[in-house]
Amino acid sequence: MNPKDLKYSKDHEWIKLQSDNSALIGITEFATDSLGDVVFIELPDVGSKIKQFEKIGEIESVKAVSDIYTPISGEIIEQNTELIDNPELINNSPFEDGWMFKVKNIDSNELTNLMDADEYDKLIED
Repeated sequence: MNPKDLKYSKDHEWIKLQSDNSALIGITEFATDSLGDVVFIELPDVGSKIKQFEKIGEIESVKAVSDIYTPISGEIIEQNTELIDNPELINNSPFEDGWMFKVKNIDSNELTNLMDADEYDKLIED
């Protein structure tokens, strides 16, 4: 079951809003299950300006290399550097310890382009 307090993209990324108009971003458990064991991740640089749904990195698993897309526009203010040495955190804890990066100056109007947990659950069931 996907956490109800998050928003989701059709590309299986999630966004968790923070109280300071920033947001944490990661990939869903469905995505990690599809990928298999994550062995490497390329994250966007701190200071990068990103646009909603653009490619901002890559994630490599034992099965494949997949693109990472951002579910929202903003500026990267933090990377989860733990993932560099421990990429398996994405598999073990996709909604907690496996977050990928933090964005500030988000455009809250873009949240309407994302799904809530019920809509996302329906997407992955189909």
